[in-house]
Amino acid sequence: MPSGKILVAQGGGPTAVINQSLVGVVLESRRFQHVTRVYGALHGVRGIVNEEFVDLTQETSHNLELVAATPSSALGSTRDKPDIAYCQQIFEVLRAHEIEHFFYIGGNDSSDTVRIVSEEAHKAGYPLRCIHIPKTIDNDLVGSDHTPGFPSAARFVAQAFAGANLDNAALPGVYVGVVMGRHAGFLTAASALGKKFPDDGPHLIYLPERVFVLEKFLADVKATYEKYGRCVIAVSEGIHDASGEPIASLLAKEVERDAHGNVQLSGTGALADLLCDEIKAKLGIKRVRGDTFGYLQRSFIGCVSDVDQREAREVGEKAVQFAMWGDRDGSVAIKRTGFYSVDYELLPLTEVAGKTRTMEDEFISASGTDVTDAFRLYLRPLLGSSMPDAFRLRAAKVAKVLKP
Repeated sequence: MPSGKILVAQGGGPTAVINQSLVGVVLESRRFQHVTRVYGALHGVRGIVNEEFVDLTQETSHNLELVAATPSSALGSTRDKPDIAYCQQIFEVLRAHEIEHFFYIGGNDSSDTVRIVSEEAHKAGYPLRCIHIPKTIDNDLVGSDHTPGFPSAARFVAQAFAGANLDNAALPGVYVGVVMGRHAGFLTAASALGKKFPDDGPHLIYLPERVFVLEKFLADVKATYEKYGRCVIAVSEGIHDASGEPIASLLAKEVERDAHGNVQLSGTGALADLLCDEIKAKLGIKRVRGDTFGYLQRSFIGCVSDVDQREAREVGEKAVQFAMWGDRDGSVAIKRTGFYSVDYELLPLTEVAGKTRTMEDEFISASGTDVTDAFRLYLRPLLGSSMPDAFRLRAAKVAKVLKP
């Protein structure tokens, strides 16, 4: 007899809308009569191997809706990157608990985990339906027009740079804002949506899709500063030289590495400080300030795109529908069908797992230091309604008397 048990988990970095997907799974699953239990794994795959489950069947719909509107991962997350042996443990736990449907909300690594678990179940002849639900602020999942979590983070970045630009206009100087994005520059590029007037910042945008040359960077800053009397710069944390070496590691005396051996880029202000030091030393500009957005945009409360909320809920719901009415495992993908509307497809896990999308060439200007109108048209509807706007005085100048 089928058990009717479902397990859902959240992996990777939290987002402002990942709980919408979680609640979408829970509420949609409870509509099916044969579903007996909906379990949640605490802290992603680590919670699965440790059998740390909670029964979400007993949650009230009202509380679930409150959680859905709350940023970050309600079940907790993990940075564990499972190999085949780890995934085999996951499968054994799922089989022991008679789980029949496994939903994992996450990014690239999470999709690969779902793929391996699906293959293990198939080899064992165990009837397990495995569905990957997309999530990442980096917007780097292959096969989707965009990824839930990215629009809200992009909204934050656009508004933050709009504010930084206002500050910089009032007290002119050079401002460097470093934004998350090791391989994909979508989030850094979102800074361009904060511009209103032609001389607004960011004046320069540097993405990991283009080789970063320090000398050219300094020349760009110098030219912009001479033109406007100030310069606002958006920089992706993943900028690198022609060999692929991160600029952060080239400029720093000591570099920190994460558990996977990668140069630690997020959560450190090193790159912003190093670039500011270069500007001060080489260009002689005194007022130079730098910020590192780090984790700010991931779960920032009160700056959520309503479009992102709606779509994050729907990918959770569609995941359940694909699982219950389909005959295959896969990854839910968002497809743009108009201006602006979307549809949802279930892609084979092999088309998504372990792959990384980067910004398309059509989105990056010929200079490599700005985005194109194509990118602005792509991103604007994702940011949601009622984006705040900034205005200027139209003050007429009064003629000088003492210093004509």
